[in-house]
Amino acid sequence: MFISFEGIDGCGKSTQVQLLEGVLRTKGYNVLVLREPGATPLSEAVRQVLLNSTFDIEATAELLLFCASRRQLVEHVIKPEIAQSTIVICDRYADSSTAYQGYGRGIPIETVHSANAIATGGLMPDITFYLGISVSESLARAGSRSESALDRMERAGTEFFERVRTGYQNISETESRFCVIDGTQTVQEIHMQIISAVDALQRTL
Repeated sequence: MFISFEGIDGCGKSTQVQLLEGVLRTKGYNVLVLREPGATPLSEAVRQVLLNSTFDIEATAELLLFCASRRQLVEHVIKPEIAQSTIVICDRYADSSTAYQGYGRGIPIETVHSANAIATGGLMPDITFYLGISVSESLARAGSRSESALDRMERAGTEFFERVRTGYQNISETESRFCVIDGTQTVQEIHMQIISAVDALQRTL
């Protein structure tokens, strides 16, 4: 099984990934948690470039860097692990490129889809949890962090993140694998909805 989590910054993805991992391990499953970009030596190096606030990276170059990282992750980690019946949980995947580089940066969506097709080799999650929060809520949750602590993506501005949020909403309306969850609920309420959806999916696979 391949599970991904999506949403704008501060939506609570990382917390829910950890909680889901714990439940699945308790049930005896082999579980691997990954993050994008990252999780391979090359992908982690690309991550450092992408998040470096001193770099001015052109939008299409940014997309291609994300996709290069993704391709390495898919071929070297995700596919081999799924073949061994590992449950793979990924904190962000191809939908992030559609939302951030497509809707956010303004790259034509078909261009992003073409790049993603190469990067993923057609491998998409069985289910994607989208934790929806407003941009104002995202900014409020990040409010305690200083400007110097923000990475390059986090400094993109409110209008950028509004476009990203719109992108995720549009994706959720066209992708049946998307499970949309209100990210303003309590951690436990969100967790229980995720567990219920995963249990239902497992009965169908």
